[in-house]
Amino acid sequence: MKLILAIVQDKDSQHLQTKLVKGGFRATQLPSTGGFLKAGNCTFLIGVEEEKVDAALDVIKKTCHTRTQFVTPTFMMPEAASSMTDPVEVQVGGATCFILPVDKFVRF
Repeated sequence: MKLILAIVQDKDSQHLQTKLVKGGFRATQLPSTGGFLKAGNCTFLIGVEEEKVDAALDVIKKTCHTRTQFVTPTFMMPEAASSMTDPVEVQVGGATCFILPVDKFVRF
């Protein structure tokens, strides 16, 4: 058994939840906040059998997409407020996944 921790952008979370359920995967959804842009994220806890890890990752990959977003540099670096005022384009979204071993799984 494996535990997939998938951190996705809020914009993709509902669609991912729907696709996971349709794919037969159970997931717990937790609200979270990114450290870089301080934007809303969602962390999914997905318990899967080892042979189904690739299938779950495939659902995540097909559902969570990167996109570009403009942010002001002062948002990223407050100390640069006086020298940089034009928005900067950054990549956001997609998914960051961690696959962890599970020693024991119990459902009540």
